[in-house]
Amino acid sequence: MRCPAQSDAPALAAAVQESVAEIALWMSWCHAAYGEQDATNWIDSTLAARLSGAAYEFLIVDVDDRIVGVCGVNHVNAVDRFANLGYWVRSTAMGQGIAPRAVLLVAEWTFANTNLNRLEIVVAEGNARSQRVAEKSGAKREAILRQRMIVGGHPVDAVMHSLVRPKAD
Repeated sequence: MRCPAQSDAPALAAAVQESVAEIALWMSWCHAAYGEQDATNWIDSTLAARLSGAAYEFLIVDVDDRIVGVCGVNHVNAVDRFANLGYWVRSTAMGQGIAPRAVLLVAEWTFANTNLNRLEIVVAEGNARSQRVAEKSGAKREAILRQRMIVGGHPVDAVMHSLVRPKAD
């Protein structure tokens, strides 16, 4: 896991392009024409959000520093001290346990470096693979949220999972 840099834009765009068929089903930002400029814009917004405390996004990289996905905290609610935790993994890296490990690392980092108390993983009800990642990471399934997300231009129900800050001894 590491913070993104502008030099990552080409490799990030390539990872997204490889995975459009799987990711675009569930994430509206992902589209067939996703390119380096989209990746550059995302990196710029991510770096600015980190400085303001609005989001903390990380690249998931392998031992050769190849980008295999993204995991991060966004939609930070500073008043009530919770945020969304989201993730995606490129197609050739799916099914290897990478996403659950990334979720645990990002949650650990978040609880150690911010005052956030709760991380919510909100997954479209039909996205079984992503729900399994939440479960494998130890997130607690809490509820079905009616029409909580827009997928493919239409509202869909979502499953809410959460990770909470460990209680101090």
